[in-house]
Amino acid sequence: MPRRVTPALLASAVLMAGLVGCSADARKTEGQQSPVEPPLAATPTPQVPAGKAPERAFAVGVRQLKLDRDGRALPTTLWYPAAGQSGGAAKRSATAAEGRFPVVMFSHGLGGRPDDYATLLTRWAAAGFVVAAPTFPHTSRGADNNVLDVLNQPADVSYALDQVLALDGRAGDALRGRLDGERVAAAGHSAGGVTTIGLFTASRDERLDAGVVFAGTALGVGTAFAGAAAPQLFVHGELDEVVEYAAGRAAYDKVPWPKAMLSLPKGDHGRALLSDGATLRVVSDTSVEFLRWSLYGDADAKKRIPTDATRGDIATFDDHL
Repeated sequence: MPRRVTPALLASAVLMAGLVGCSADARKTEGQQSPVEPPLAATPTPQVPAGKAPERAFAVGVRQLKLDRDGRALPTTLWYPAAGQSGGAAKRSATAAEGRFPVVMFSHGLGGRPDDYATLLTRWAAAGFVVAAPTFPHTSRGADNNVLDVLNQPADVSYALDQVLALDGRAGDALRGRLDGERVAAAGHSAGGVTTIGLFTASRDERLDAGVVFAGTALGVGTAFAGAAAPQLFVHGELDEVVEYAAGRAAYDKVPWPKAMLSLPKGDHGRALLSDGATLRVVSDTSVEFLRWSLYGDADAKKRIPTDATRGDIATFDDHL
């Protein structure tokens, strides 16, 4: 798969200037959409075989990887199921729990960092997933916020996934034998949502079995969803002041695979993802069950998704899974 942005994508990137704010304080912008592209033929059968997700909650460990792709520094935070009593904060370099766990690659928003999403990502890890979140060199907090570099980020995520999966066979590593490289998803918020969509379109990584897109748009990466069927969960606030809800919905409508959209009538650009509250609980519970189904192949988890999604009348749920 491509490791650098193509000239065609770079040309379309000028439209990305409207994508700002992300996990930092959002500013109102006017959204635009890239031309509609016809979806490529997709294999109709999901890749993950039927299975059963863990029923217990895990303690959570956290560690850092120092990664670099051709001079692009990509420090990556890993949250993972750990041995010991569940609950509480993630413990640095804790002993990994027994078992083999699916991997979720998470991409932060413009002006953000992985730690901003720690509450959500820790819950994913506690449910039995290894979550790897790169800090991108030009769109993270403290960087130059070059929005055009978002189009290089799908290749960054694929490189980081290479390195994370390599830990499974590395002698002496705490995650040796713990990573299930046949069960992998990508997720991201705002600019990270663009990155995630790109991993299923222009920069398709065939290792990915599912995607979760928070407040994302296909601007710059297109809607030519390609490869084997990979279920998608979109989450978007209807009052999003940065990436218009209609833009996220338009990308969702083009997904040719099993899909669902969690819409938050009172939701903005995603501030609820950054702090604990009723909205985050609905989002985290819905996304956990989605990942349990799409990565573990757990049919019972799929049945629970609509109940979690509509609990408390916080969100509406369009279900085509």
